[in-house]
Amino acid sequence: MALLAVLIALFALVPLGYVAVMTVTTGWDTAVSLIFRERVGELLLNTVLLMVVTVPLCLVLGVGGAWLVERTGLGGHRVWAVLLAAPLAIPAFVNSYAWVSAVPSLGGLWSGVLIATLSYFPLVYIPAAATLSRLDPAIEQSAASLGLGAWRAFYRVVLPQLRIAMTGGALLVSLHLLAEYGAFAMIRFDTFTTAIMVQYQSTFNGTAGNMLASVLVFLCLILLLGEVRSRGNARYARVGSGAQARALRLSLHRYQLPAQLSLLALTALAFGLPLTFVLRWIVAGGPAIWTAAEFMPALLQTLMYGLAGALATTVVAFPMAYLAVRHPSPFSKALELSNYITSSMPGIVVGLAFVTVSIRAVPGLYQTSTLLVAAYVLLFLPRALVNIRSGLAQAPKELDEAAQALGKPPLLAFLRVTLRLTAPAAAGGAALVFLAIVNELTATLLLSPNGTRTLATEFWSKSSEIDYAGAAPYALLMIVISAPMTYLLFQQSKKAAGQ
Repeated sequence: MALLAVLIALFALVPLGYVAVMTVTTGWDTAVSLIFRERVGELLLNTVLLMVVTVPLCLVLGVGGAWLVERTGLGGHRVWAVLLAAPLAIPAFVNSYAWVSAVPSLGGLWSGVLIATLSYFPLVYIPAAATLSRLDPAIEQSAASLGLGAWRAFYRVVLPQLRIAMTGGALLVSLHLLAEYGAFAMIRFDTFTTAIMVQYQSTFNGTAGNMLASVLVFLCLILLLGEVRSRGNARYARVGSGAQARALRLSLHRYQLPAQLSLLALTALAFGLPLTFVLRWIVAGGPAIWTAAEFMPALLQTLMYGLAGALATTVVAFPMAYLAVRHPSPFSKALELSNYITSSMPGIVVGLAFVTVSIRAVPGLYQTSTLLVAAYVLLFLPRALVNIRSGLAQAPKELDEAAQALGKPPLLAFLRVTLRLTAPAAAGGAALVFLAIVNELTATLLLSPNGTRTLATEFWSKSSEIDYAGAAPYALLMIVISAPMTYLLFQQSKKAAGQ
């Protein structure tokens, strides 16, 4: 297991090694001239402003929505709990496509903020809702007994308990903002990712594109370090005997109607509008756009790559998760960290790394399905790793030992006990990887073999040609496939909260 985990970690560091080697081989003078120039300053300003505005908005919407659903007497809170997670089923580039259909003049920073906020606030809402649902109400009762009102208790007591959920959600939103290509390209808003893609398409892995990639990776590493430092050392677990009391929901009184209208507006903009315009373009296109010869190959290839990538990622994640749970050590933590660093990189950087490495080292792998699946594994490994690690933690090793004591060989005991107990968690991780692959665009555009047609690439091809009616079936199919996986993610968060 240790040997397999080391090999996987070395494989995972290929993109980071690519960026480092490209930066060094470019030469100091050339690198400085390419990095410290006006264009890079413009891209950096756009990217930083996008994050500075979007992340706080996502935090406000995500935490506010979670608090209303989990801690107040909001009418229909169970329905709202699902609806606030629903926008994750719509890829950001499909969201952008719908908004451009509604407002063709859309473009620039504030349009990017609008689309990104509506696409990514559930990444904060889901962990915040899970944390609030299992938060011990005793601390709020203690605050009330000391004279704090409901609002002051929220800011002084509840909000600090959401620190990990908020920093983790903010990190996810920030990384998505750095990685997103399609949503911002469609509204003509330049970021590092869109600029790198333009450089790649014009000069094929040119030096300028490589230097932009190095800056992008540097930003990703800064975000990772910032998130680790912002966690702090506070204790968030409940200490004491006895069962945890059920939280009393705060009555909204006259705020009930404004709360309902606010959530209705949010879900209408984030989920209702994109779905409406997708269906509108389908009606406008008529039966002609549903030609099986057009969309069936894309659907089948998307399912094929999704299943292959999910299976490969789950298998690759197992040795790392096994070491982390059964043999925890600084060594296993370092191996696990290498995967998180790589997965934080945008798909375009991973794609460029695989293009360069395959052409120079293994030409036979260039533009093959194997290379594309390998990129999916690196990009989405943590989604499987976290789930498998959780499943292994709930499968005590003493059960393996008991099976061996009853005469079962170690391998057979592992297969019949530990593996079976871990299977549901592994299946959940595989489902989340499958969802990510279905909606992945940039790495697929860079690495897919000639003739490959996935729902995401066909949607992008049609929408780039302003054939919005032709793109609609692919958008709808992505939403239909993503919806069950999004619900699974929501249910997993509730299960982790003990509900």
